[in-house]
Amino acid sequence: MLALASLLSAAPGSRAPVPGRGIESGFLNRTIVVDGVTHRYQVYVPAEYSPKRAWPVVLCLHGSGERGTDGLLQTEIGFGTALRRHADRYPLIAVFPQCPPDTRWPGSSSRIALAALDATMREFHGDADRLYLTGLSMGGNGAWYLAYRDPSRWAAILVACGWVRPEDRHPTAEPVVPGDESAAIETLAGRLRHVPVWQWHGASDDVIAPADSRALAAAFDSLGAPARYTELPGVGHGSWEAMYASSEVATWLLAQHRPPR
Repeated sequence: MLALASLLSAAPGSRAPVPGRGIESGFLNRTIVVDGVTHRYQVYVPAEYSPKRAWPVVLCLHGSGERGTDGLLQTEIGFGTALRRHADRYPLIAVFPQCPPDTRWPGSSSRIALAALDATMREFHGDADRLYLTGLSMGGNGAWYLAYRDPSRWAAILVACGWVRPEDRHPTAEPVVPGDESAAIETLAGRLRHVPVWQWHGASDDVIAPADSRALAAAFDSLGAPARYTELPGVGHGSWEAMYASSEVATWLLAQHRPPR
């Protein structure tokens, strides 16, 4: 059973309530209770936020280095950095759950992310037709995991240096695609063939090799899927920096809408 906990004090760097409106903006502390355990997470609210209209929402999954319980580390890399530097590009709500120590997103930790997302959608009038999923490194693996299980929920998926197939160095509680590992790439691509996807990877990444990103890009291409792949020559495990700093990525992301059902 899921339940919302009370609002904590504003995080460092967050903005005060908008004068005359009593609406907080910036990075806000929140908590969610999952299976009796309280988890801290962050919600980014743009300065121009108004509850009078529905807002696009992006779920942001961090990498292994930001795991913890403080509810803050996950905003200090990737999309959180982009929001602090280029807030004007992103008129949206962003949700930053935090993966507990010694766990990874696939498996029970994904339920924390979805609980934080669902609570944010309710609180900030999220637009279900403009719901985006992004992740970097371990978060990229988590993004593929969530996308496989509910492909119709997402208007777009943005992944940096992710992976699909299990690796000895990066074990998870559950695989992205259940069953035959040898068919995982093709199965995932087929399941996401109608979802706009943009992958980024460094060609010199020695932490998460680009093999799965390349294979997934080729599988999407073979299906004529609305997918893009950007590989950065000479870049190692940090392709998310260029991805989230790109104004083209921001424009692409916000242009995506889930097709009518």
